[in-house]
Amino acid sequence: MVNLFNIEKVADLFHIGGATLYILVIISIASIAIILYKLLEFGIKSSMRRAKFIANITKIMKLEKIDSVVAFCDRTNSPMSAVAKAGITAYRNKGNIAEAMDREIMIETVKLERFTTVLGTVGSVSVYIGLFGTVLGIIRAFHDISAMGSGGISVVIGGVSEALIATATGLAVAIPAVIAYNFFIKIIDKFVVDMEYCASAVESLLGNKKTDKYGGFHFNE
Repeated sequence: MVNLFNIEKVADLFHIGGATLYILVIISIASIAIILYKLLEFGIKSSMRRAKFIANITKIMKLEKIDSVVAFCDRTNSPMSAVAKAGITAYRNKGNIAEAMDREIMIETVKLERFTTVLGTVGSVSVYIGLFGTVLGIIRAFHDISAMGSGGISVVIGGVSEALIATATGLAVAIPAVIAYNFFIKIIDKFVVDMEYCASAVESLLGNKKTDKYGGFHFNE
């Protein structure tokens, strides 16, 4: 039975797999780092629920001034807060509210998608890198057999089985990356829906009120 914790055996496997195994290890570390980073980022940004955010915005608009609403948006770490702030700022500056919030939705979507394309790329190419390493390993194994001049089927099977470690490593890197990529895309889609709903709600609120000379909100009856 092969001892997987044998350092010499691991070194031999890397020797058979060649440079591709080192590349896959580096890619795997980068992929895991991105997955952990995006989980943390999305966890923080999704802490404020859409219904609660809209309710808070509505309450502050009814009771306080524009600066208070902007300050609330600044304190809230959510894509919705950036969209609401863009609309309120455009309203205060007498700009186009809808266009301002649409632009902010695009900006926030790009921010949310940051690094996810890396995961998609890792999931796509890792398998091929592993297969490439396996092919190189098999070529090297047959070259060693021809150099030895003998050894029989056991030498061939041993060389091929060790070379297949590159394919196994490629799959081990690709599968988590693909799962994480699809998962993050679904979360981003949800963020986009929340931002669009928030933009619609804020536009409706701003369209039903006016401000006094002190920057306070007054709803039209």
